[in-house]
Amino acid sequence: MTVEQAIKTAIEYENRVRDHYAKAVGRAEHQSAKAFFQLMAEEEQHHVEYLEHKLTEWGKTGRVTAERLRTALPSPGAIEEGVAKLGGAGGEKASGAEIDFLEKAYTVEAETSSFYRKMVAELPPEARGLFSRFLEIEEGHLAIVQAQIDQVSGTGYWFDVREFNLEG
Repeated sequence: MTVEQAIKTAIEYENRVRDHYAKAVGRAEHQSAKAFFQLMAEEEQHHVEYLEHKLTEWGKTGRVTAERLRTALPSPGAIEEGVAKLGGAGGEKASGAEIDFLEKAYTVEAETSSFYRKMVAELPPEARGLFSRFLEIEEGHLAIVQAQIDQVSGTGYWFDVREFNLEG
């Protein structure tokens, strides 16, 4: 895959994820869920705009720089630390639709992360920086979506570690 194709494909992935979150905003029942989905939709829109800028840069110069891409979300480590501080305390119970949107979000975020991981492995070194930053951010998205799923589903699991045992 060429750098130009990689950027165009990345835009498609980011649009897909953004559209999923935007749809979830309109269908979420709880204000906290709406706020979460809105934050994620805005984050993904920023990614689309950034990638479109990079595509223009590539078209004009035949090069792509890895300017610092900001994120509104904490790192996966900070997310894990925050969840640990909660001590398994759950929030409000999510609706089935909200949980479905979170589970689908996890799927599309995982697919997007997989794409970025592949680009980091396959693209020329001068383009890897752009995609490695996206990979970092998408891994953070996976962590925060998983934390949301764990919190609202009441499974007793936090980051796939069982917090309690109902069997005695």
